[in-house]
Amino acid sequence: MESVYGAALSGGSFDFQSFIKKPQTIVRLLSWLFSIVVFATITAEGFVNQHQKEDTKCIFNQNDSACSYGNAVGILAFLACVAFIILDAYFPQISNANQRKHIVISDLVFSGAWTFLWFVCFCFLANQWSHTVEIEGIPQDAARAVIAFSFFSVISWALLTLFAFRRYHQGMDEVGYTDPSHDQTTPYPNYPSAPDNYQQAPFTHSSTGEGSYQPPAY
Repeated sequence: MESVYGAALSGGSFDFQSFIKKPQTIVRLLSWLFSIVVFATITAEGFVNQHQKEDTKCIFNQNDSACSYGNAVGILAFLACVAFIILDAYFPQISNANQRKHIVISDLVFSGAWTFLWFVCFCFLANQWSHTVEIEGIPQDAARAVIAFSFFSVISWALLTLFAFRRYHQGMDEVGYTDPSHDQTTPYPNYPSAPDNYQQAPFTHSSTGEGSYQPPAY
């Protein structure tokens, strides 16, 4: 077997140039960058003090839940990108097919979940921004940047989900096998039957045959 889930099963060395040029690596780095823009912008400019009030409010319709949600999704996406980039770099050196399978499945599940969460984040922030009336003192460019990069994150994480899905199916094709009992093209050979002219010899008892018991003579 030459490869499993896109890498040599026996383990291979890490090639930085080929690794950095992979579409999956490029998209993951973009996702990592988008998440930084989202949570860093919200952290730095997402809460403002309008009209010299004592407490700060979220720039998205003064809904603190919107800023908290976008911040949480962005931070977790940032940490996940770092973790999966490390796993992608270490992936060729893993010789165990089951470990590779678990990594690919984790990537597929997480990428699919974060595609959905980023879509919810984009819709939530865009809706709250459209209902924001008091924009005095609000950094509007920051709000638009958060919404835009949330949308970009939806696309990038959808691509990561597609890459993980393809790698999963590729691995299933490479490690899969067919049960011979269900293979109709190569059935098991039948047990050879006895020939028609074969007759079993009848049971005979020889009293004088070699090895038979003879009483001693007195």
